[in-house]
Amino acid sequence: MNALFEAIRNQNIDQVRSVLQSDPELLKTTDQRGSTPLILATYVDLFDITKALIEAGSDVNQQDASGNTALMGVCFKGNVQIASLLIANGADTNKINFNGATALIYATTFAQPEVVKLLLENGADKSIKDGKGNTAAQHAQMQGLSEICSLLEA
Repeated sequence: MNALFEAIRNQNIDQVRSVLQSDPELLKTTDQRGSTPLILATYVDLFDITKALIEAGSDVNQQDASGNTALMGVCFKGNVQIASLLIANGADTNKINFNGATALIYATTFAQPEVVKLLLENGADKSIKDGKGNTAAQHAQMQGLSEICSLLEA
C-alpha cells in the first residue's frame, strides 16, 4: 500500500501533506479497491484531509473502479460539509457512474435529505435515470421517503 493511503487511513494530515510534497503524482493513484486518495478521505468523513487533498490538486471528479466520484461516496454517508466542499471545488453534481447512477440518486437511495437539498441547490438534474431506468424521485417513491419526494417535486 502506498504511503498516501496509509497516511489517510491513519488520519495523519501532516503525513498526507509530507507525502504529497515529495510525490504529488500519488493523487492520481488508486488502492486495491480502486479508490482514489480523495474518495477514501471523503468516504471516511475526513474533512481536513479532504481539504488538503483538494488543495494539493486532487481531481474532484476522478472516478473509482465502479465509476463513483468522491461526491457520490459522500452521498452514501450524508456528510453535507464534505459534499459542500467538493461542490465548491468543482464536483460535477450530474456525473454518472458505470451503473448510470448520480450523486442525487445515491443521496435519495440512502435517505440523505440534506444532501439531496444541497445537490438540487447546486444544479443536480432530477431527470437523469439510472441503469434500471429510475430517477431519484422514483427511488424516493419506491422507498416511501416523503421528505425527499417533496424536495424532488419542488
